[in-house]
Amino acid sequence: MNGEFVPEDQAKISIYDSALMFGDMVFEMTRSFNKKQFRLREHLERLYLGLKILRIPMTMSIDDLESACMLTIEKNEPFFERNDEHRLMINVSRGPLGIYAPIFDGKLETTVVIADFPLKWTVSGMAKFYDRGINSVIPSQRAIPATLMDPKIKNRSRVWYQVANIEVSNVEGDNNWALLIDTDGFIAEGTGDNFFMVKNGELFTPEGRNILRGISRAYTMELATELNIKCHEKNIEPYDLYDADEAFLTGTPFCILPTTQINGVNIGDGQMGPMTKLLLETWSRNVGLDIVQQMRDYAAEVNKLTASSAPTPYQFHKEKK
Repeated sequence: MNGEFVPEDQAKISIYDSALMFGDMVFEMTRSFNKKQFRLREHLERLYLGLKILRIPMTMSIDDLESACMLTIEKNEPFFERNDEHRLMINVSRGPLGIYAPIFDGKLETTVVIADFPLKWTVSGMAKFYDRGINSVIPSQRAIPATLMDPKIKNRSRVWYQVANIEVSNVEGDNNWALLIDTDGFIAEGTGDNFFMVKNGELFTPEGRNILRGISRAYTMELATELNIKCHEKNIEPYDLYDADEAFLTGTPFCILPTTQINGVNIGDGQMGPMTKLLLETWSRNVGLDIVQQMRDYAAEVNKLTASSAPTPYQFHKEKK
């Protein structure tokens, strides 16, 4: 944290930080496979582009930040178990606001935080979805279009994601994830994931206008090229999804999760489709581990240790009547 290593329970950000005042923070989440970071450089390049657009001053070079990430992993490795993966959370804000400068003796600096956390605690609750699939629910909350606030900048001003999650949490069932449509009625993205559908052996994903252009989304498109699968970026209406053969979500922690329903209606036969499975297997082969089995192993391990009822980044629990 700002060049010093501190225990996570002692890491503090000022109450006057711009991140707290405005959600004025750019961030990235990364993960490892077999403890080797996956696409770390691409994540950092997107981070630095966000910093450039938001005019957040950053004295560290991208090479220095990458080295700091690897050093943070090295410092944490002794505390990690053999099967743990390193999930990095990198947060950068412009620091305390100028009107509070006297409190800091006039020294205002960018807040830079790199936190390392075992991936299993993030993904253990998702393993069941490889069998059941996600029910993508379209809430009344719309995606914010790039003309108002560009979602391509991965920033902490994400309250509309939370509003969508809260709304969807009150739908019957426990496999409901929000799928946002934009102000033109086209499918945009989930609240932390990108969307793909399959029709007649070809892949389709929303245009990159009103979405976060995910690193996992980009890699999935690379996999499609590797497998000679045609992949199209185009406007997709909910109507098109009802007629799809299969669908799935992509995101850094879980890579690919099957979407087997839209608003409670089966997509295809309501099971993980063959192309989704093929892409997952190819991803697994390329990184040298079975992604689905790893998630299932994490679920078995974590379920023995805890039964938390707290909300996750993807799901809220239903309101009690």
